[in-house]
Amino acid sequence: MYSKPFTVALNHLLMQNTWALERLARFSGKTVRFEIVPFTIACTILPSGTLRSAESAAVSDARCFISPSLLPRLALHDEKVHAEIRSEGDASLLAEIFFLSRNLRWDAAEDLSQVVGDIAAERFIQSLQSAHHQLRDSALNLSLAAAEYLTEERSLLTKPQLVSAFIQHVDTLRDDVARLEWRISQLSTAPAPRK
Repeated sequence: MYSKPFTVALNHLLMQNTWALERLARFSGKTVRFEIVPFTIACTILPSGTLRSAESAAVSDARCFISPSLLPRLALHDEKVHAEIRSEGDASLLAEIFFLSRNLRWDAAEDLSQVVGDIAAERFIQSLQSAHHQLRDSALNLSLAAAEYLTEERSLLTKPQLVSAFIQHVDTLRDDVARLEWRISQLSTAPAPRK
């Protein structure tokens, strides 16, 4: 049920990144199943490198089990997210899928230009990118200001340098106490001096 819209979207993305079609064509006839609870999406790779929806009973050559919480991170191309995806099956096919998930890019301006024209689409995308950069910069500045406030003004957090110095002082004290204990034990086990 969900495989058809998924494969249409993926085929659109693949057609925008034609280099990927050649890479996928090497796996022609293989079926990949994506388990995204509660959905199961199965696609079969065609000789052209595009995809078609696979039957629900089709045998999978590779399977990826993706938690729904990972989807936004996948969309943002978070490199660490791939380690959290459980997979099984054809290792070379899975490697190709992960490679494509890292490198496929959606050309939103191209799709938007078909509705509003090239210039308006390009300006809209530039505005979105500018807003994204401003939002990211504002979030970074806010987090830096909050960290400075919590370490300098309120002293609720400790600077890493102070923690490191404290740990070093504790280690030195521990070593000094161990040496003192050793000296005391040596003095207490030493034979009494003769008179």
